[in-house]
Amino acid sequence: MKGIQVSSFGESHVLNYVEMDEPVLGDNDLCIRLKATGINPVETYIRSGNYAALPSLPYTPGSDGAGVIEKIGKNVQGFHIGERVYVSTLTGHGTGTYAQKIVCDVGSVYHLPEEMSFEEGAAIGSSGFTAIQALHQKARIQPGEIVLIHGASGGVGSLALQLAKLCGSKVIATAGSEQGLAMLLALGADHVLNHREPDYLQNLSFLTEGKGVDVVIEMLANRNLQNDLDVMAKEGRIVIVGNRGDIEINPRLAMNKEIQITGMLLANMTPEQKGQNAHRLNAALTHGVKPIVEQIFSLAEAKLAHEMVIKQRGSLGKIVLTID
Repeated sequence: MKGIQVSSFGESHVLNYVEMDEPVLGDNDLCIRLKATGINPVETYIRSGNYAALPSLPYTPGSDGAGVIEKIGKNVQGFHIGERVYVSTLTGHGTGTYAQKIVCDVGSVYHLPEEMSFEEGAAIGSSGFTAIQALHQKARIQPGEIVLIHGASGGVGSLALQLAKLCGSKVIATAGSEQGLAMLLALGADHVLNHREPDYLQNLSFLTEGKGVDVVIEMLANRNLQNDLDVMAKEGRIVIVGNRGDIEINPRLAMNKEIQITGMLLANMTPEQKGQNAHRLNAALTHGVKPIVEQIFSLAEAKLAHEMVIKQRGSLGKIVLTID
């Protein structure tokens, strides 16, 4: 089979499109013939070698994908050959989703709704589970609360917006371009703000009727965390999903308002939480929540896709690779 193999850490040129051995099926596994794979920013950090936990070389990147079941382990129930599925796994058996096939355990495979394309399915996994983990397990979102989503036009943010609205929240969402702001309004945001404009948060007091924000889903804490503290309501909750450096904050604001600041990492999600979140995500998908696919490349163009991910740009959803 064809796939992407990384034999040394470095820039995007280390993503080599090669012939690979097919993965071996275990008794509790499924073999998926992948039709598309989703690209996550963390995969660019791992590829470059700038990440805390690095895989053994050589490796195939990717944890998200969608396709058709080709083989089923003898202990697996609830699936059948030919069924459309999406996968979200951190542990392929020697191979990730940047390949024509992947073998993964049954707990990492989910039914793909018929109305969704394989490209959309490939954009669900990590982004969807991150958004749900942030909103439910970490922020403990409640109906009627005001939620600020920083960087809502990306893969995680666009799903978090839809999920928060589904919970009955009022959502204030930020993006860095007019196209991004228009997309957020189309997804149901109550108010949108351009985070590239100076003092873009100055109207939050008016938008929240002087109360402040109950929940912040933060994609770039090293830039925004102090500003988040400034606009929080009493007993508000900030969930840090993304960060790219250091920041100095005034903890007095967290003390005065009794604000909770919580970090999260998808890899820390327990099997119990993953099971709960899978049910939440399935229910959301059946009620119209859909990932946004910004651009599609072929598997052989993985280098170009990675270069696009790391550019300083206003994201408009997820970048996906199609697989022949």
